[in-house]
Amino acid sequence: MVKQTVQFDTPALVPAEPVANTTQVLLDRVKETPHSPLFSLPVSGGWEDVTSTEFLEQVIALAKGFIASGIRKGDRVGLMCKTRYEWTLVDFAMWFAGAALVPIYETSAASQIQWILEDSEAVALIVETPEHLNRFEEIRSDAPFVHSVWQIDEGDLDALVISGAKISDEEVEERRSSLHGSDLATLIYTSGSTGKPKGCVLTHSNFLELARNARAAVPEVVNPQASTLLFITTAHIFARFISILAVEGGVKVGHQGDTSQLLPAMQSFKPSFLLAVPRVFEKVYNSAEQKAEAGGKGKIFREAASTAIAYSKAEMAGHIPLGLKIKFALLDKLVLSKLRAALGGNCTYAISGSAPLGDRLAHFFHALGLVVLEGYGLTETTAPISINLPSKFKIGTVGPALPGCSVRLGEDGEIEAAGVNVFQEYWKNPQATADTFHDGWFKTGDIGTIDADGYITITGRKKEILVTAGGKNVAPAFLEDPIRANPVISQVVAVGDAKPFISALITLDPEMLPMWLTNNKMDSTMSIEEAAKNPAVIAEVQAAVDRANARVSRAESIRKFTILPLEFTELSGHLTPKMSIKRNIITKDFAAEIEAMYAGASGSVD
Repeated sequence: MVKQTVQFDTPALVPAEPVANTTQVLLDRVKETPHSPLFSLPVSGGWEDVTSTEFLEQVIALAKGFIASGIRKGDRVGLMCKTRYEWTLVDFAMWFAGAALVPIYETSAASQIQWILEDSEAVALIVETPEHLNRFEEIRSDAPFVHSVWQIDEGDLDALVISGAKISDEEVEERRSSLHGSDLATLIYTSGSTGKPKGCVLTHSNFLELARNARAAVPEVVNPQASTLLFITTAHIFARFISILAVEGGVKVGHQGDTSQLLPAMQSFKPSFLLAVPRVFEKVYNSAEQKAEAGGKGKIFREAASTAIAYSKAEMAGHIPLGLKIKFALLDKLVLSKLRAALGGNCTYAISGSAPLGDRLAHFFHALGLVVLEGYGLTETTAPISINLPSKFKIGTVGPALPGCSVRLGEDGEIEAAGVNVFQEYWKNPQATADTFHDGWFKTGDIGTIDADGYITITGRKKEILVTAGGKNVAPAFLEDPIRANPVISQVVAVGDAKPFISALITLDPEMLPMWLTNNKMDSTMSIEEAAKNPAVIAEVQAAVDRANARVSRAESIRKFTILPLEFTELSGHLTPKMSIKRNIITKDFAAEIEAMYAGASGSVD
C-alpha cells in the first residue's frame, strides 16, 4: 500500500515581481509613509526617530561611499556587528550599490571568520569594534580577496559617506535597478552544528516575495502603527528577515544588542511585538519567579502562574468558569500586571522560533495578553516557512505555511518545503545542494506532523532521533525542552543511541544559579563545579527530569543524568552562534561521562 503524501499549499497573496529586488520594499515604504518613523535610535533619556525618507537618504549616501571605495556589482562584503541600527543601514546600502552582505556572527572565532571570508571570496569586511578587527588581523593573510576593512566604531561609515559625495544619484540608481529577483541578496553560512558551515544563497526574490506575503498574512502584527525592539542577532536569518519585513510593513524598529539592558529598553521603547526564542521567554518567567521568591512572594507568584495557565486554556476552550475569572482578575492585578509592565505595557504579540516554546509558557504569556505566535523556518527558507495566525493560532504548533509557501511530509515524516522562500543553492557546493532537494522540494531535516487545517507540529530533528537498544525511537528535544525550562538548568543533551536506556548530560545556568541558591538559603557564591555536586541542586535537577519523564513512556524516559561542572559555550565549541547545541561534538567530547552512566548496564532495558 502506497502511503498518501500529506501536502498543504498556501497560495501567494501578492503577485510575484521577478524583475524587482529587495530595495523595492524601502522605495515602496517611502512612497506610502514618507514622514513616518521607520527606526528609533537610543539617545540619552529616550529614543530619536528616523523617518522613511531620512533612512533612504542615509542608505543612498552610504551606497555612494561603497561604490567610491571600489565595491562592484555582485561583490560580497563581510559584516561582523551586533544588532544595531547600522546593520540594516549597511544591508540596504550594499544592495543599492549592487553588492551583497555576508554576515559573520560577532562571537565567531578567527578560524570561522577566515573560512567564511575565503569561501565567499568577500572583497571587503565591515567590523564593529577594535576587538573584532583584532580577530580579523589574526587571519588577514588567509583572506586573500579582502582589499578593504572598515570599523563602525571608528567612524568609518561616516568617512565612506564623505568619500562618496562625488558619486552621482544616477550611478547608484543604475546599480540598484540592475539587480533582479534571481540575483544574490545575501550569503548566510549555516551555524555548523553538524559540520563545516555551508553558504546559503538567498536571492532578492526570496526576501521580497516572502516579506510582501508575510505582511499580508499577519497585518495585525505588521503595520505602520506597530513597533518592535530587535535584540536577537541580525546576523541570523530570523532577525534579518524581520528587519526587512519591518521596512516592508512600516514597523518602527529600535535595537538593543545588549540583552542585559533589554528590560529597561522595553520599558522606554514600549514595543507592540517582540521577536524572541523560547530561551528568552524561559528567562523572563524564571527571573520573575525567582525575584518573587526572593521577596517572599514565591507562593503567590506560582499560584498566579498556574491560574493564568488554567485561564488561558479555558478561554481557548470557549468557556471560563466564573470562579476562575474572579481568581485570575485578582491575581492579575496583584502579580501578573507587574510582569506585563516590565515588557513595556504595550506588547500584544511575540513571534517565537528556533525551538518549541512549550504549552505551559505559551498559555502563561497568552493570559498576560501576549499572544505568542510560534513559527518555523531555517536559513535555507529565508526563515519562516510557517507561522501561527493572530486570527487562528494553535498552541503547540508552528502554524500553517505562509502565503506563497508549501509544505509536505516525506514517507518518513520529514518536513519538506517549496515556494517563494526556499533558497537557490549552497554556495559552490552542488553535491550538498543535490542532497538536500527531493523532486524540487527542500528537505528540512525536521520530523513533524501536519493536521487537517495544515498546522505543523515539529517533533524533532531527523538526524538526532535516538534509537535505543530496545528499538525505541526517541526525539531528544521532547525531553530536553521541559527540563531546560527549570531556572537552574542551562543546557540538556539527551543521549542513548544504541544504549539500553536514555540518559542526559546537563549543565547549570550561571546567571540564575546564585538567585536560586539565595532563595533556597544556600551560599550564593557557590561555583558551578561545587553546585554540580551539591545534593540540593542535584535534587532540583532530578525533579525537573521527573517532570519531563511524566510526559513519555518508561522506554523513552531519562534514567540517569550527569551534571557537568562547566558551561557549554560557543568558545568551547559546544554551541552554535545562535546557542543551539552541537550534539555530535558534545557526545564526542564527553564520551567518558556518557559511558560512565551505562557502566554495568547491558542489553535492552524497557
